[in-house]
Amino acid sequence: MLDYIVVGLGLAGISFCEVLESEGKSFTVIADDSQRASLVAGGLYNPVILKRFTLAWKAKQQLELVKPFYQNLEEKLGVKVDYDLPVWRKFASVEEQNLWFEAADRPGLDYFLSTNIHPNTNPAINASHGFGEVKHTGRVDTHAMVSAYKTYLEQAGKCIKESFDYEAFSIEEDSVTYKGTVAKKIVFACGYGLKQDPYFGYLPLNGTKGELLVIHAPNYQEQHVIKSSVFTIPMENDRYLVGATYKWKDKTNEPTEASKNELLEKLRTFLQCDFEVVDHVAGIRPTVVDRRPLVGRHPEHQNLYVLNGFGSRGVLIGPYASRQLFDYIENDMELDPEMDIQRFTKKYYAV
Repeated sequence: MLDYIVVGLGLAGISFCEVLESEGKSFTVIADDSQRASLVAGGLYNPVILKRFTLAWKAKQQLELVKPFYQNLEEKLGVKVDYDLPVWRKFASVEEQNLWFEAADRPGLDYFLSTNIHPNTNPAINASHGFGEVKHTGRVDTHAMVSAYKTYLEQAGKCIKESFDYEAFSIEEDSVTYKGTVAKKIVFACGYGLKQDPYFGYLPLNGTKGELLVIHAPNYQEQHVIKSSVFTIPMENDRYLVGATYKWKDKTNEPTEASKNELLEKLRTFLQCDFEVVDHVAGIRPTVVDRRPLVGRHPEHQNLYVLNGFGSRGVLIGPYASRQLFDYIENDMELDPEMDIQRFTKKYYAV
C-alpha cells in the first residue's frame, strides 16, 4: 500500500510531491496534459500587487520557502528553473511615484519596495517618469520544471500518464484504490480540472483564462521585468514573455485573436522597438471567489484531500500550501483558516 496518490502534476502537484519525497512517503501520480496553466504561466514570484501597491496574501511567509524549494528542484532535476529577476514598475505619472513612496513606508511593504526611482535609460521604452523596483523577485521557468519533473517521476516509476477515471476509483474506510493501486490517502491537485471532480466539484473554483505572447525583440535589450499595462519578462535569445490577459467566460485552452490584439495594443503603449510574435499560448488559472487557495480534507471522506486554487501566484503559494497540507494530514497541525476548505462546508451540504 502506498502512502499517497496525487492527481495532477502542475505547480500544486509538484509542490506536494516534493514534500512527500522529503518526508520519505511513497506515492504515485496520475496526470494528463489537459490542464495547461502551469505550463504556460509567466512564472513570476512577486510579493507585491503592482496595480494597487499592496502586499500579496502571506507573501513574506511564502517567499521564505521559495528559494530553497526551487534550488532543491534544480539540483534534483539537473535543470535551471529559478532566475533572479528584478521587477520594475513603470510609472505613468508623478502621482504614481508619490503613491509608490507612500506604499514603501507601510510595514511589510518597506521590505519589498525600493525608494530609489530608476530613470529610464532604455531607448526602446517610453517611460519618462521612470520605474520603481520591487526587491526579492524572480521567475521560475514553469514549462522546463513541469517537463523535467514529469520525466523524473516516469523514470522512477511514479507517474501514470492518463486522465483520472473516477469510475475506476473507490474509497474504503482506511484506504483508496485506483485501478489496482492502493494508497492510504489521495490528494487532488488537478487545477481547473477540479470542476469535473465529483468529490470536490462543489468548491467555488471559477477559473480565469490567461493568454501570453512570446516576442522576439533584438533591439529591446532589457534585463528587468517591466510591468506596465502588461509585463515583459526577459528570456533567452532576445525573446520576451508578454502578458497577461484575464478572461472569465472563455474556459478553453485555445489562444484567441482578440486577446492577442489586446496584449499587442497594451505593449505598444510603451515598447518603441520592432518585434515579432513567435508564440501565443493560453491556459485556465485555478482562481477562487475569495482569492485564497483551496486546501484541506473532504467533509465526509477522511482520506480525500484537495490542493488547488493557487490562481496566478502558484510559484509563490505552492511550497507554502503544500507544507501546510502535509503538516495538517501527518502532524495534526491546523491549516491556515483562510485557505482551509472548511470555509465552504455549508456549500457542500447545500449541493
